[in-house]
Amino acid sequence: MPSKSTNDKTVPNKRVSEKKKAKQEPAPLPEDRFINRELSWLEFNRRVLDQACDSSLPLLERAKFLAITSSNLDEFVMVRIGSLKMQYQQNSMQRDPSGMTVSEQLEAVSSRCQLVTQWQYDLFRESLEPLMAEAGIARVDLANCSQACIDAADRHFHSDVISVLSPQAIFSERPFPLLQGLGIHVCVRLKSEPVAKTNSSKTGDEASENPWDFVVIPLGRTLPRFIPMPSDRGHAYVLLEDLVTHYIEDFFPGREVAESIVFRITRSADVELREDDAFDLMVGMEDVLESRRQSPAVRLEYSDGASDAILSFLSERMDLRSQDLYPINGPIDLTYLFGLYGIEGFDALRDEAWRPQHNPHIDPAEPMFNTIQQGDLLLVHPYEQFDPVVRMIEEASTDPDVMAIKQVLYRTSRDSPIVNALKRAAEHGKYVSVIVELKARFDEARNIEWAREMEQSGVQVIYGIRGLKTHAKVCIIVRRESTGIVRYMHFGTGNYNEATANLYSDISLFTCNEEFGNDATSFFTCVTGASQPQMMQHLSAAPLTLRRRITDLIDGETQRSLQGQKAEITAKLNALVDIKIIDALYRASMAGVKIRLNIRGICCLKPGVKGLSETIEVVSIIDRYLEHARVFEFRHGGDNKIYISSADWMPRNLDRRVELLVPVEDDKCHRKLRETLRTYFKDNTNTWVMKSDGSYDRVVEKKNPFRAQKVLFEKAKSEREAVKQNRRTRFEAHTPKSS
Repeated sequence: MPSKSTNDKTVPNKRVSEKKKAKQEPAPLPEDRFINRELSWLEFNRRVLDQACDSSLPLLERAKFLAITSSNLDEFVMVRIGSLKMQYQQNSMQRDPSGMTVSEQLEAVSSRCQLVTQWQYDLFRESLEPLMAEAGIARVDLANCSQACIDAADRHFHSDVISVLSPQAIFSERPFPLLQGLGIHVCVRLKSEPVAKTNSSKTGDEASENPWDFVVIPLGRTLPRFIPMPSDRGHAYVLLEDLVTHYIEDFFPGREVAESIVFRITRSADVELREDDAFDLMVGMEDVLESRRQSPAVRLEYSDGASDAILSFLSERMDLRSQDLYPINGPIDLTYLFGLYGIEGFDALRDEAWRPQHNPHIDPAEPMFNTIQQGDLLLVHPYEQFDPVVRMIEEASTDPDVMAIKQVLYRTSRDSPIVNALKRAAEHGKYVSVIVELKARFDEARNIEWAREMEQSGVQVIYGIRGLKTHAKVCIIVRRESTGIVRYMHFGTGNYNEATANLYSDISLFTCNEEFGNDATSFFTCVTGASQPQMMQHLSAAPLTLRRRITDLIDGETQRSLQGQKAEITAKLNALVDIKIIDALYRASMAGVKIRLNIRGICCLKPGVKGLSETIEVVSIIDRYLEHARVFEFRHGGDNKIYISSADWMPRNLDRRVELLVPVEDDKCHRKLRETLRTYFKDNTNTWVMKSDGSYDRVVEKKNPFRAQKVLFEKAKSEREAVKQNRRTRFEAHTPKSS
């Protein structure tokens, strides 16, 4: 037992330390310091829509951007509005970090979605569709077209369409049919027939009160939505739903058709797996897919001429409120414009192709392993080809010295050469371990399919981690060489998908650094074996150390600025939502740190607020390619640290996903990545600057335009040309082979 005198001495010391600690507590930040994440995302989609409005772009590029906004909005309604509706049922008064209740968010978001939808269709009707018709891409109006088109439409309808489609009568005493989410349907209102006393599903009262019968025709996916029509010039087409409504009476001989409209429902996609209850993850994910097909409707889009009778019928049967109803003056689901974008013969209406360039430091005649041995390699996609990533895995699949391949797959293409290479490697007797994330939203079915295929080929497939999504982008190839075991690695910011690699801006890093190899192996073993996480020297992984590493780097800049040193943070990412990271950035700004953020989508931080974020600048680039790379740079007292990552600064990435933060330490790669990051902040043609209220202004520079994406493409192209020219000017003599 300690003596009384000892206790008396320790108490004052404890009080002093508590006082000192209290003095060090940071001052409270204002409560209204966050932007609502849903409204911020809708601002992003508005910026994409602005590209569709840009008359300086080729016509089909504008149509494609309009299709992108439509696809984006579909997913937003499925996921975010679906989530808000679930929250509303649980606690409608719960507030988000911006201070809005769930009820207020639903009202604001629904109102904004309605407005955006109106903008989309105004643009389509008043500008894009007339311009496309003038250019030779015309949607045919069957009520006002040539006899040749009528004849073609009549033949197609009576030979193909009416044979495939099946109308479904709706009876009040029976459950409403399970309609496909995002599928196109036709609803028909028929005048009720006199009720036969002996054979009727209606009661007398019901027949007298309801003079209408309702029928739904699902258009399904079997028949193509585009139907070519005869045309003297260009490309004419009719949409399947227009054809069906034109000949609607042919489905109901002897009945009086009062009305037919086109409609589409959107179902909530906020259905998550309860992993604690899922004995088999594969079966559990299949159950999730089935639940999503049956989830509640959260939006009804319908032809804007619909009568009150048909609208009341649909909304009441699907339990929808007025804020969920979207009248559409035009073709429902503008994603069909993606199909028009690819029509042959209209190259003048599309952008000039920017073909991904071959990196001049990669010799196609040499194995990728030889190239990586010569030094780390950094690629900037899609300006530089993604092919080296695929080639490294394909070469490993048949290389006799390769012992093992370890890889994380989150999303990949339909007929993935990477998946095929992994299967081939296993069939060649190599030890192949693949972490497949079955919980990748909207790709669950595809991931289940090729996970089973890989298992059948002998690949060891691990279905992620319970309670977390595995989102890291890493591949490790273990090779036996004369010097011993060498691990070749690829780290990336984007998915192992060669198709989207041509559309998304991402970063790839190749290395055989031994310490990185130790970290990567430790990371992979921890994930696959549920082992105790080990401290890594270079890599940081979520949800273990990545958040702390980012926070420490931000706080380091804050402390340097307070000490009078120059301090800077430069970051490029897709979303900034995490309130702890945002608060750390606010405190850094209050300490005088210069912070530049290039955030493609959601940003919940308010820049430029006096006394809070005066030194923070937030910009967003919307251009030809989807900006997807996550790159973070910290001045670090002049010893600049730069990282690539699979993670955005969002709670889901930092706390609920398995992610990686990878430092780029090789001098050559370090310089290249810094130059790339700086290029983005020079853009003055496709950049939007965020204001403190969450709105954005587009930068307009006519004298000295600087388009970052074009500059990066031209740089990749010029570097390749320079190396080619250098090779042409060198003389290399043929020498006889040694005997």
